[in-house]
Amino acid sequence: MTTQLISTPTPTRTYPLVEFFHSLQGEGAFSGVNAFFIRLAGCTVGCPWCDQKETWSAKRSPRVALADITQLAADARPGIVVVTGGEPLMHDLDPLAQSLHQHNLRCHLETSGAYPISGTWDWITLSPKSFKPPLSNNYAQIQELKVIIAHPDDFQWAEAQAAQVAPEIPKYLQPEWSQPQSQTWIFDYILQNPQWRLSLQTHKYLGVR
Repeated sequence: MTTQLISTPTPTRTYPLVEFFHSLQGEGAFSGVNAFFIRLAGCTVGCPWCDQKETWSAKRSPRVALADITQLAADARPGIVVVTGGEPLMHDLDPLAQSLHQHNLRCHLETSGAYPISGTWDWITLSPKSFKPPLSNNYAQIQELKVIIAHPDDFQWAEAQAAQVAPEIPKYLQPEWSQPQSQTWIFDYILQNPQWRLSLQTHKYLGVR
């Protein structure tokens, strides 16, 4: 079955923008880094515990011109720009990544990997979901694997995902925020499986975006 991407012609390129904000990256390898977030609308993965369900429908968010999005990011002068969602790869991200790079911005992508990777990125975080697994070609293109743990059975899924990436790729287990017990599960698991690291949503503990 052919995957259909949401696209518009490059000269008049727009993206459905849920929000943008300047904060610190709260998760994974770049936790604590000055970051400007671009959250795009549209997602078909449908995680039941998703904390951004308002992003699922691209029709609910205004379409913002590529030039305006780029200028917002450039004006913030961040350490990194993080393009996230929703599932950002539902859109053709080549123009967005190119435009950001033209402003000398370091570009990061956060994705479930369920759609083909578009755009050229300095860092790609793959957060695979069993509800809509990553495309097989995407595993070789990532720099970081981050698996959400909401149930003890998720460790089996995490190991299956880890087997798809290169050994040197940093591998994170992240507690599902609404399931406090997952922190204990992960703590105990990493003590027995040192190839994994812990990722916490530190921005939520700090009470910031």
